[in-house]
Parts: sequence; C-alpha cells; structure tokens
Amino acid sequence: SSIYKRKLSSEGYDVEVAENGAKALEIAKKRTPDLILLDLIMPVMDGFSALTEIKKNPELSKVKVVVMSNLGQDEDIKKAKELGADEYLVKSNLSIGEMSDKIS
Repeated sequence: SSIYKRKLSSEGYDVEVAENGAKALEIAKKRTPDLILLDLIMPVMDGFSALTEIKKNPELSKVKVVVMSNLGQDEDIKKAKELGADEYLVKSNLSIGEMSDKIS
C-alpha cells in the first residue's frame, strides 16, 4: 500500500491509508473521501464487510469505491459489484501506472 500512496501522492492526491477495514471506515466517517480504494483481504474487517458498511452509511454511500484485490474469481467480482463497488481491479493484472490511469 505504501507504493500506491507514494504514486498517488506524487500525482497530487491527498491519501490516507488504513491497515484494516474497520480503520478505513473510521477514517472515511471522519473525513468523507472522494474515492476509496478497497482491498478485500484485510484483518479485523474484510473488504466485503467494509464495502457493505460504506454503502449503508448515508454520508459515504455516494463515495466512489474501487476494489483492488488479488481475488480475481468471477464470484468475488460479482459480489463486490452487487455490494456497490464502482470498479473492480485485479492488482496482479495492473501496473502502478495503469492503476493510476484507471482511477483518474
């Protein structure tokens, strides 16, 4: 995640990093972001649970959420989209530059 933070910060984005889904939700509630990049495999609260909570929250429900995961199975992609993800990117299929282009 530090490589993503460095890349996005260098492009002018104000980036906050959370080490787990519960912390991500806490940060997002304090400071509504323009975009959330969400991994699915995280400790404490996984990405599916965090996405569910984000979309249930009236202040956060309109925030664009891009799932970035190494889980590339169709059922994971379908589940994330059904829960409200705007985009689903498989990390192993993208370079850092491509990721940046996709979210810009």
